[in-house]
Amino acid sequence: MTTPYDQDIEGLLELYRRQREEAVETRRRINEVTGTATAPRRTVKVTVGAQGDVTAIDFPTGAYHRMAPKELSDVLLATIREARADALEKVAELTSLALPPGVTVAALLRGEVDPAAILPDDPAMPDPVRDYIDNGRPEGAARRP
Repeated sequence: MTTPYDQDIEGLLELYRRQREEAVETRRRINEVTGTATAPRRTVKVTVGAQGDVTAIDFPTGAYHRMAPKELSDVLLATIREARADALEKVAELTSLALPPGVTVAALLRGEVDPAAILPDDPAMPDPVRDYIDNGRPEGAARRP
């Protein structure tokens, strides 16, 4: 026979499992984010990943041939910054969902957080609760009204 305690505990465990799955899914979606920016006159186009790492640099036109090295360098750096800002904005949209306590967008962006590691399959809980989940209500324990 299922007691209200059993139902409460199962409900809490299900909530925990859903939150863990959502965190893992959010991390997966963040890893797929790219940001792109194109410099004026289509001199250079830059693509970055969610962590801001440059994944592609393209020169859509031959305009860069007519630029001084310092000018090209400045345009390239500015375009990388714009692409990073684009990626960060996209990640922020994904993470408007509630993150677990202690998890920051910055840590996710740097790849420092593994949701599966901070949210283990079995949540931490006091020994009596774990014993109850594993073995049921102890003999002689008072039933909840």
